[in-house]
Amino acid sequence: MKHYLTTDDIDSVPEIITEAIALKKDPYRFEQLGKRRTLGMLFFNSSLRTRLSTQKAAMQLGMQVMVMNFAGEAWSLEFEDGSIMNGSTSEHIKEAAAVVSQYCDIIAVRAFPTLTDKEKDEEEYVLNSFQKYASVPIVNMESATAHPLQALTDAITITELKTIEKPKVVLSWAPHPKALPHAVANSFTSMMQKMDVEFAITHPVGYELNPEVTGNTPIIYDQDEALKDADFVYVKNWSSYKDYGKVLHSDPAWKITAEKMALTNNGKFMHCLPVRRNVIVDDAVLDSPQSAVIRQANNRTFAAQIVLKHILQSL
Repeated sequence: MKHYLTTDDIDSVPEIITEAIALKKDPYRFEQLGKRRTLGMLFFNSSLRTRLSTQKAAMQLGMQVMVMNFAGEAWSLEFEDGSIMNGSTSEHIKEAAAVVSQYCDIIAVRAFPTLTDKEKDEEEYVLNSFQKYASVPIVNMESATAHPLQALTDAITITELKTIEKPKVVLSWAPHPKALPHAVANSFTSMMQKMDVEFAITHPVGYELNPEVTGNTPIIYDQDEALKDADFVYVKNWSSYKDYGKVLHSDPAWKITAEKMALTNNGKFMHCLPVRRNVIVDDAVLDSPQSAVIRQANNRTFAAQIVLKHILQSL
């Protein structure tokens, strides 16, 4: 594995899941692999689980870690080629990426979308600029359109908790007061398409994801129908893709309740966190034995660790 930018960078999903689950049992088994190697973590947006789990993953591999938050800690970057830098930007990505490559063996980047310029967001101009101008591997810690570390985490969690060979997995939209990105939903969808699951997406009309991502995945506009007999209910809000970045409505009827979870096959509730209680999901669900969110959060470490292990082995 040279980079980890999307779920397509995984050669074999079943194999990497098996490796990650084994690594959980002996997290320091490959501690010498990262000795005298450095991970640079660059944050253009806030983070809790991604930052701490990726840092812990690197440390368990014996790596040194350097963290920089670009908001207030670094020069503002220019990403456009041929730009005349007489405005607010102080440093070009060409120099920044090349310089960070001198200090780090792997660079991990987190940069959210604008949610105002679809074309620019889908170009992944921040992430791809680092890949273009850096001379070391790049790891995506969530970008404008993808969150592959979270998707791998979710695949690990489903594999650990499934009670039948081919579980029914449903990705459900839920209401939220703010416009949120498509990255988690995109990568979860892409990952489920690579797994042996019965997968469907449910959301109100108008919240269709990028059709290039959903492909032939069934879309069900009746949430109760979609949830019936589900083994896993993955819940996430996202803004409109067609009316890019817009909140068309925040229908409270789509909130996940105990009554809705009762429609499932004693299904597990999943969410990437942070989650707005009693907006996305009721307390009664989040605090119940059906909730898998804390296990998911724990698995963030091992998803990141197995990715870093594969990259280190390619250096």
